[in-house]
Amino acid sequence: MVREGGASFWADLVAFLLLAGVAVLAMHGAGQMARPLAQLNTSPVTLDPANLPDYALRTTLRMFAALAASLIFTFTVATLAAKSRKAEMIILPALDILQSVPVLGFLTFTVTLFMGLFPGQQLGVECAAIFAIFTSQAWNMAFSFYQSLRTVPADLAEVSQQFGFSAWRRFIRLELPFAAPGLIWNMMMSMSGGWFFVVASEAITVGNTTVTLPGIGSWLALAIAQEDFRAVALAVGAMALVILSYDQLFFRPIVAWADRFRVEQSAAQTQPRSWVYDIARRARLLKGLLALAMRPFGLLARIRLPERPRRRRAATGGAGGRLLDGLWLGLVLAACAGAVWLLGRFIAQNLGWGDVAAVIGLGLATMVRVAVLMAIASLIWVPVGVWIGLRPAWAERLQPLAQFLAAFPANLLFPFAVLTIVRFDLDPDIWLSLLMVLGTQWYILFNVIAGASALPNDLKEAGRIFGIRGWQWWRQIGLPAIFPYYVTGAITASGGSWNASIVAEAVSWGKTHLEATGLGAFIATVTEDGDFPRVALGIAVMSIFVIGFNAALWRPLYRYAERRFRLD
Repeated sequence: MVREGGASFWADLVAFLLLAGVAVLAMHGAGQMARPLAQLNTSPVTLDPANLPDYALRTTLRMFAALAASLIFTFTVATLAAKSRKAEMIILPALDILQSVPVLGFLTFTVTLFMGLFPGQQLGVECAAIFAIFTSQAWNMAFSFYQSLRTVPADLAEVSQQFGFSAWRRFIRLELPFAAPGLIWNMMMSMSGGWFFVVASEAITVGNTTVTLPGIGSWLALAIAQEDFRAVALAVGAMALVILSYDQLFFRPIVAWADRFRVEQSAAQTQPRSWVYDIARRARLLKGLLALAMRPFGLLARIRLPERPRRRRAATGGAGGRLLDGLWLGLVLAACAGAVWLLGRFIAQNLGWGDVAAVIGLGLATMVRVAVLMAIASLIWVPVGVWIGLRPAWAERLQPLAQFLAAFPANLLFPFAVLTIVRFDLDPDIWLSLLMVLGTQWYILFNVIAGASALPNDLKEAGRIFGIRGWQWWRQIGLPAIFPYYVTGAITASGGSWNASIVAEAVSWGKTHLEATGLGAFIATVTEDGDFPRVALGIAVMSIFVIGFNAALWRPLYRYAERRFRLD
């Protein structure tokens, strides 16, 4: 009893210190975000190392605020798409479009909006930066959660029906826990993906509007402009410390907690460990606070929302249901046609058909890059991801490294890319392409790891018993198990590569500027010039390419994976 009491006391003390420290840092950073906008001019971003910890805090708060917004978006929009066929007809194409819109495209039209909502305050620009980071996180999480909800094992769904679960209780007790492991992996990927665009989100230049928020991204932008290798190295070190800190304090504990929701457990499997999670389990005070905080959610879980009987839906789903579906589809198509007409009218008033043809040609060049890079990334990271996912101990060890590599901004490689291309007279159209996949290939790796980790134990045991090895194992066990997860990661990686083209196809180091022929470089240039008609044209063409690519390749593969490889 003495030992347990002593352990509880020390656990409570450590938990209190951690929570107090996080609360103090959050309040300090939030207070700075609420300062007047004029202070950004009187206290500009500098490369003084003493300011770097404060800049790192500001960037981290923006990324976690965007992650919270992404979770809310995921739980509402992805669930609605998975539950309603009519909503799915709108939401999935909309997600395809939104993930194809570059971060600069959002900033072009949102900076003025948010600054108008909070005139004279930094909070307006902060909201614009958080929204830009949100656009680099939310779509991946939404696709992952949607895929999990659509592939819930049929036997578990039948059990929930037999127990008479309402729609809300089924979501809380079955669907959310089932989707938690994959969602958490994608949360880590989304958090890392946000770092890739942190420079564009904090050092904002749209036409005559230039705003630089204190943060690691703006530090990097200034270091690149001044050709300061020392400042770049300090930024890399600060970023590594930040990633290690939130990995240990946030992601490791929830990975260890979510391990209980795996569909199958095995005594041979190594469970993920977290010292923070162990402290939280021993701390009595923290348990009491968590129980108090979770009480409203417990009450919500008991609510029984009205739900129509399944038989009635099936009985009324004949000709009348098909007629309603047809009317709904017609309404959606009419709305899309109206939006396309308005956009076309806006572009036609300022540009000609020659401009449109030229931008389409640039889009084709970028599409070739994306297709080649996706093929190369798949050949490399699918085997690696399966190997890691089948070995939980290695997955736990490599998780921080994978997060750091995924978070490594392409901007940090600009000096080496520019100097190497200029020194050896290389072709920017080829060698700048590698920067596009730097931050997006990890979507494939993280999703494949999640899929391999969820491989049922009975399949693995059957493979061992029957001596299935080599290509036969991949064809009959490995690829079918990870295929739905791979398609989810490939969809997001493909869209992210298009988005990354605005950063990777136009790079600078000091006064040296290199451009690859492509749509990303075009959008980056016209955004900096404030040429809104050409910005709209570039975004529209990129969206059309991404939607067409997804409709022709990824969506058919997605439906095939959902139909063929569902764990029933």
